[in-house]
Amino acid sequence: MKSGQEISKTPSSSKRTLSQGSVDIYAAQCKNCLKWREIDTQEEFEEIRSKVTEEPFLCSRKANSSCDEPGDIEYDSTRTWVIDKPNLPKTPQGFKRSLVLRKDYSKLDAYYITPAGKKLRTRNEIAAFLKDNPEFKGVSASDFDFSSPKIMQDTIPEIIEQKDSANKKVKIAKDEV
Repeated sequence: MKSGQEISKTPSSSKRTLSQGSVDIYAAQCKNCLKWREIDTQEEFEEIRSKVTEEPFLCSRKANSSCDEPGDIEYDSTRTWVIDKPNLPKTPQGFKRSLVLRKDYSKLDAYYITPAGKKLRTRNEIAAFLKDNPEFKGVSASDFDFSSPKIMQDTIPEIIEQKDSANKKVKIAKDEV
């Protein structure tokens, strides 16, 4: 891990299956003590992530937390961890960024949900939506980022179906990854 400036999202781990491949806990790592702190909402997480380089996360930023307190969550393989890229823009107000883990754990796909509930999968779909909905003044397609967080290989379940470089499905044990 880098010096605590990483932001993590951890997909559900109940029996190692995902409820629609979604994120169930947002966490940020303190730059000073490297402890992980749970972040209450996706919006708060995105606020931290959007400026983590210029304002690194510190335990003191969370109410009733300090570096002297135990971490809220431990980085381990009881759940699958992913690390978001720093400084991604916050999702525009009214929209929701959704991440879905592929069945083979190869990557997460990013989507945006409109205020009316429509799922947008590409920047072109975003641009067409914004063109058709002029009430979203001041929002542009560049405000949406489809970057995929990095899946931490050491937290993937021991045996899963993954695709090799030739796109054939193979079973890979965790110690081989």
